[in-house]
Amino acid sequence: MEPRSGASGLQAGPVGGETPEPGKTHEHGRLFEWLWLTSIQSLATTIVIAVFVITFIVQAFQIPSESMENTLLIGDYLLVDKVHYANGGFWGHILPYSDIQRGEIVVFRYPVHPAQHFVKRVIGVPGDHIRLVNRQVYVNGTPVREPYVVYHSPMPDAYRDDFPAPNYVSANVEARWWLEMHKLIKRGELVVPDDVYFVLGDNRDESLDSRYWGFVPRENVIGRPLVIYWSLQRDDGADDASPSDGKLSRLAGVFVRFYHDTRWNRTLRLVR
Repeated sequence: MEPRSGASGLQAGPVGGETPEPGKTHEHGRLFEWLWLTSIQSLATTIVIAVFVITFIVQAFQIPSESMENTLLIGDYLLVDKVHYANGGFWGHILPYSDIQRGEIVVFRYPVHPAQHFVKRVIGVPGDHIRLVNRQVYVNGTPVREPYVVYHSPMPDAYRDDFPAPNYVSANVEARWWLEMHKLIKRGELVVPDDVYFVLGDNRDESLDSRYWGFVPRENVIGRPLVIYWSLQRDDGADDASPSDGKLSRLAGVFVRFYHDTRWNRTLRLVR
């Protein structure tokens, strides 16, 4: 009679028809159990480390608007350092915490709708006197050199480019901020209160920033962008609408678009 294989099909009969020794079968079972437990432990450790890193150290964000052009573009994917600006305490003796400085780019929870995340550049810190005259930023009476700033509009705006402008108003200004701002103007300059920051977008004509909705509270700051780990541009050409004759063709199209749409010159670029 021919020997029958196991019902699962995973256990092959011994070579030459020999009967396996009971001890070897037990050892194989223990080896399989050890490998299984080791794999589970490795996976669990990886998940714990990933959760810890995402929760406390870095977080990924995507740039959805043009307000920080040309420093950050729509389609840039960032890794944000959440440790740099965190509160010190016990960990302050171990990790490199520091204060928020002028000129640094920060990611923060939008004060008007905290569920949204914004990214802007810090222009004023607590105690600073801020003023814009014909698009030139002055901090404490000193003009600020800003090589990163771009302007797309050929026409100046009385509110946007000469700030604070108590005699002018913009349709984009938050009513709460309009009332608060007038209480903080001294000799034509906006005074930054304690524990808040005045931020602007590098694309000054297309940025809804502190000019329109006010200061960023310290507790709203999440961190600073470290690196653009990927940058993707979307081409509205006919590629997505082209016919496909099967799964392999569609898969090939995905790889072609990935290569074509990736901004390779921006990938792994440090954010400054």
